[in-house]
Amino acid sequence: MYGLKPLKFWFVCGSQHLYGPEALAQVGEGAKTVAEGLAKDGRLVLPVEFAGVVTTSDDVTDVCRRASADPECGGLIIWMHTFSPAKMWIRGLTQLTKPLLHLHTQLNAALPWESIDMDYMNLHQAAHGDREAGFMHTRMRLRRKVVVGHWSDSDVQDRIDAWMRAARAWHDWQGARFCRFGDNMRDVAVTEGDKVATEMAFGFGVDGYGIGDLVDRMAAFTDAEVEERANSYSEEYVLVPELAPDGAQRAALLDAARQDLGIEAFLREGGYKGFSHNFQDLHGLNQLPGLAPQRMMAQGFGFAGEGDWKTPALLRAMKVMGHGLTGACSFMEDYTYDMTPGAEVVLGSHMLEICPTIADGKPQLEIHPLGIGDKADPVRMVFNARKGSAVNACFIDLGNRFRLIANTVTSIDHPDLPKLPVARAVWECNPDFKTACTAWILAGGAHHTAYSYDVTSEMLEDFANIAGMELALIDEETSLSSFKQDLRMNEVYWHLANGIKA
Repeated sequence: MYGLKPLKFWFVCGSQHLYGPEALAQVGEGAKTVAEGLAKDGRLVLPVEFAGVVTTSDDVTDVCRRASADPECGGLIIWMHTFSPAKMWIRGLTQLTKPLLHLHTQLNAALPWESIDMDYMNLHQAAHGDREAGFMHTRMRLRRKVVVGHWSDSDVQDRIDAWMRAARAWHDWQGARFCRFGDNMRDVAVTEGDKVATEMAFGFGVDGYGIGDLVDRMAAFTDAEVEERANSYSEEYVLVPELAPDGAQRAALLDAARQDLGIEAFLREGGYKGFSHNFQDLHGLNQLPGLAPQRMMAQGFGFAGEGDWKTPALLRAMKVMGHGLTGACSFMEDYTYDMTPGAEVVLGSHMLEICPTIADGKPQLEIHPLGIGDKADPVRMVFNARKGSAVNACFIDLGNRFRLIANTVTSIDHPDLPKLPVARAVWECNPDFKTACTAWILAGGAHHTAYSYDVTSEMLEDFANIAGMELALIDEETSLSSFKQDLRMNEVYWHLANGIKA
């Protein structure tokens, strides 16, 4: 994926000098066994590096400072093999700037019932030490994930993997830049937001450019380069006859290829991880970009239309979370409904820009008129989305905080859509259409979303926790009475938690 940097996680074991050098040597060997064993089955997306046993406040502070300063450290996984007095962790944890996971495990899954003695008990007392650690983390109001179970269990490793993916997305946001061609589409509210507050909270920034800057970059490519890019499309997509080399609309494909080259170059040269444009600001472009955003998303860039700069950031984060899985993640819009009683579904799409990573089969490259934007007929990929479980999420600015809203859904088969010339997905909402849509609207959910078959609600929960962002999850367990009460309580909590910083 474009712009994804190497990352690893440090495994730190807590103990104390009370046990003596021989016991500490055994603690070190045991901790190393756990650290190496976590990655043995290949269930974790990123490597775990054993960072040693800490036994003093200076040890803890040193490892936390080094982890915070290391650009390749994604976070700390900590475990108390023995008892580790938690006051010695205070100074270090107050200086830690990386995500934290507390693994409540022990070296051996089973107890040696017939031979167990006090030496064994003293050496294997995570039940004691991890509870001491947990108190201090709670006392310090630390945001962390707690995973319980033997380190070799697949479920334990999967929960660590979910956190790693969220931590990797958070790491990817730090210092990231997103590019915005033009301003927000006129009078649209939810795509607006406070960029200063966003960068303070989440570490990424947004740079604005006039559309003329992109037009100039497009013009720098030669006709031969444009032709070469257009010829490559026949290898990846099914081209309709009109776009073939001798087709009547070949010039439109060449224009789309020039956009493709220009946008890709602009983003890569500027170090951007996503972008947005506005179909009301297309001066110098012959057609609204459709093919280019689709292809950029397939490379891992975030995107949203209409000047929306928050959704590209969320889409990029979700693409990072799902990296190494199927890769199926796209910009999406809840466009229209089938409200047949008892069979309600959402038809998701956009004017042009849906990522081909979610396609069921090989996309078809087509050209059709577009009644919005007052430009020439644009080229775009047309396809049906794959079927299966997915999550649909958005990211909104509530003024005193940010809220991540997510709905678990199921993409389903649907009738043919012969007159709808765009990529599309049809899904059923959890727990049901009426509950999900009511909850989404009550939470202030946007019409622009990031839609993924890889990302899970657990990953989003971990990501929101790391980012210090409110999460409103709509899933099979949601009831409207509880959901509304949660929103009311969250209003109070986040106001108090943020204090005067808001």
